[in-house]
Amino acid sequence: MTANTVPVARSKMSPRRRARLIRLVQYAVLLGVVIWLLVTMDGRQVQQVFFRPDLVQETLLGIPRHLLNTVIYTAGAFVFGLLLGTVLALMRLSQVAPYRWIAGIYIEFFRGVPAIIVLLAFGLLPIAFPGLRFPLEPYGTVWTALGMVSGAYMAETIRAGIQAVPKGQVEAARSLGMPSGTSMRRIVLPQAFRIITPPLTNELILLTKDSSLVYVLGLTTAAFELTKYGRDLSNSNGNLTPLVVAGFCYLLITLPLTFLVRWMESKQKKAR
Repeated sequence: MTANTVPVARSKMSPRRRARLIRLVQYAVLLGVVIWLLVTMDGRQVQQVFFRPDLVQETLLGIPRHLLNTVIYTAGAFVFGLLLGTVLALMRLSQVAPYRWIAGIYIEFFRGVPAIIVLLAFGLLPIAFPGLRFPLEPYGTVWTALGMVSGAYMAETIRAGIQAVPKGQVEAARSLGMPSGTSMRRIVLPQAFRIITPPLTNELILLTKDSSLVYVLGLTTAAFELTKYGRDLSNSNGNLTPLVVAGFCYLLITLPLTFLVRWMESKQKKAR
């Protein structure tokens, strides 16, 4: 018998059976981890440290005001970042080289610097420039600082969205005599923003969490966001329950946005 005629040894297990076995192993590992946690966990101690009922009640009393602050910080920074990101994206795509250089330097700088350092720098600006005040303090400072960081990320997302619009549509508009600015405003940008809505929503989720960094600005109690409020209450009571409650409040904001992103991605996938 020659080498070519030797029968190839086949696996006795079919791909479907192998996949089922792998899934069973994964379920078993997950179940083992859960059982280990339940066996080793001191339920009473966990409840006392993370879920003390009296502290939950006390924390919830101040939650609405600080939850509102978190939403205001996030929404203002998102709008600022979106406007700035659009301008930067157009500069990045400009045929004028200095515009591209300026946008590129800005984007790379603010994407490389941690948001907390930008916030600290903005908090120190009045020292460097006496008399400088942002409108609607402290919201103006937060919107500007977080918006400048977020704008750098959004610029790249918006640029990708603009480049994803078929060039034929722009060429058709130009052939009809439409100026480049009008075709960009009426044809390209609406389609680009429709394409990038899911990643922009993800950016909104990230901004919601970044708003927890504004404590470095030394805000007054009335301007506290959720994390600062929960942390101060935790420190004064020597218990983590307020921070846990604040964390759940973030989930109330971010989870609906996460489901919205998945729904939009699914809708876009079906439309293709």
